[in-house]
Amino acid sequence: MLLAVLAVVIGLILLVWSADKFVDGAASTAYRLGMSPLLVGMVIVGFGTSAPEIVVSAFASAQGNPGLALGNAIGSNISNIALILGVTALICPIVVHSSIVKREIPILIGVSAVLWFLAANQMLELLDGIILLVLFAGIMGWSIYTATKKKEDPLSDEFDESLDVPKKSLRYGIIWLIVGFIFLVISSRMLVWGAVSIAIALGVSDLIVGLTVVAIGTSLPELASSIAATRKGEHDIALGNVVGSNLFNTLGVVGLAAVIKPFEIESIALTRDFPVMSGLTLLLFLLCFGFKGQGKIKHWEGGLLTATYIGYTILVVVAAIQHAGA
Repeated sequence: MLLAVLAVVIGLILLVWSADKFVDGAASTAYRLGMSPLLVGMVIVGFGTSAPEIVVSAFASAQGNPGLALGNAIGSNISNIALILGVTALICPIVVHSSIVKREIPILIGVSAVLWFLAANQMLELLDGIILLVLFAGIMGWSIYTATKKKEDPLSDEFDESLDVPKKSLRYGIIWLIVGFIFLVISSRMLVWGAVSIAIALGVSDLIVGLTVVAIGTSLPELASSIAATRKGEHDIALGNVVGSNLFNTLGVVGLAAVIKPFEIESIALTRDFPVMSGLTLLLFLLCFGFKGQGKIKHWEGGLLTATYIGYTILVVVAAIQHAGA
């Protein structure tokens, strides 16, 4: 048990470090190869901050622990909105300017509904995974196309100012891209092994571990980048990180896991976790669009989101304890 806990702790630390280096290397490489700051931010940074969820879920699915893969994706979506945006808004209110972000939140609501519909029979099969991945590719392609056609957007300006890559060489980017990816794989394997071992030792399902420990750990890159962006006044990057990450998780992470190995879904996920994820996504829509003037996530709303996450986590832990003691 002690070895498993150490594997989770060390795995999470390495995961956060390697994800940061992977993003840095990928952004530097893409920028040097001629990609615009907006595309680097939306595609490269968006993929990079979701890399922990993707790699962890892929390994979990391949090793026969689908609950961990699904729990990681759903739990990360919940923690991204409730914990990350909640804590970020407590530090500094998040003002919504970008039309790109506003356009993608309704899409996120739609894809969440699609995933819930596909999972309604408590099974995600190969065809379901393919549908999710095709949707993911289509949405990414459409987002890139519309972003390049739109001349002015606050998100584009923020990415241009925040990406510290022009001073870094192509060689630097490639080296850290490779090193970051290697350590992503190593740390993900450590984390999956430790998390599964803990679940077995405590007598709980790997879904529970995925929803809590693993989800929080793999969301740390988004937390760090969102707080840093908001403190610099780059509110749309903070919000864009979360919206983009949730799109990656809902379609890319779950879709890849289902393609690697189709899996059954625990009924509790459909009655508890899917409704919480969908409800928070709808709440995010209301907070960002607002009813009077510009959308804004205020201090007290950040407190509400954070309290919601704490309450949800307590609910999951209590249910796990009751199940283990039954």
